[in-house]
Amino acid sequence: MLVASPDHTHKQLVLACIAARKPVLCEKPLAPTVAECLEVVAAESKLGRRLVQIGYMRRFDPAYVEMKSSMLSGRLGAPLMFHCLHRNVSAPTWFDSKMAVGNSAVHEFDIARWILGAELTGIQVFRPQAAKLDAAGAPVFLVLETSKGQLVSAEIFIGARYGYDVRGELVCEKGTVSLRAPVYTETNADLTNGIGYPADWRPRFADAYRLQAQAWIRAIESETPVGASTWDGYAAAAAAEAGLQSLAEGRHTAIRLVEPPAIFR
Repeated sequence: MLVASPDHTHKQLVLACIAARKPVLCEKPLAPTVAECLEVVAAESKLGRRLVQIGYMRRFDPAYVEMKSSMLSGRLGAPLMFHCLHRNVSAPTWFDSKMAVGNSAVHEFDIARWILGAELTGIQVFRPQAAKLDAAGAPVFLVLETSKGQLVSAEIFIGARYGYDVRGELVCEKGTVSLRAPVYTETNADLTNGIGYPADWRPRFADAYRLQAQAWIRAIESETPVGASTWDGYAAAAAAEAGLQSLAEGRHTAIRLVEPPAIFR
């Protein structure tokens, strides 16, 4: 089953799939709150096997896959920092000022954990004083620590206007790896040379979504889970809740996770 319904419906639909022992690919988030995510984690753990894949499709994006492969080769030494940038043209009508952390930054939380092979342990969220704090698309800047002593930075700017733009740079002991978005053409006109930005996420991550779906189908056939698990969905939600607390209170906030059940170790 593929779940791509509104966020608040995900938990019940995924629980129904687990109860029926049916594989499911669920769009992020797994559930709106940490407590609800843990309900799903517990249900899958009780079943004793992974049936759920969460739609953190960046794990299948060729640029991120190559970045991780470069890191794992050992040629660049140990990873030290991971810088992320996530910009949209404008916020959708249903978006509010908290969703930059709770709905958008979760992609950065998940891909940082996956690239670095570490849990996120602390977060502080900043918002520029010059920004309109109640604006849905106002930018936020996040600084996170990992269980391996690395740092992660992320700028989330949902109202950047100029185009959809996702970037990343992994800083290691002996070098760096930067993402490159797929570019097929460049234009010469009106005394300028340049490339265009997409209006939304679809052109940038079309390959990632396709590869994710293919991997999910193969995983069902082989009964070998791939991609983000319900545990990963819970971990991203925990970072988001801590980030929202940090933003509200203006201070560093710890990210605390429960002990992972055996099927996720």
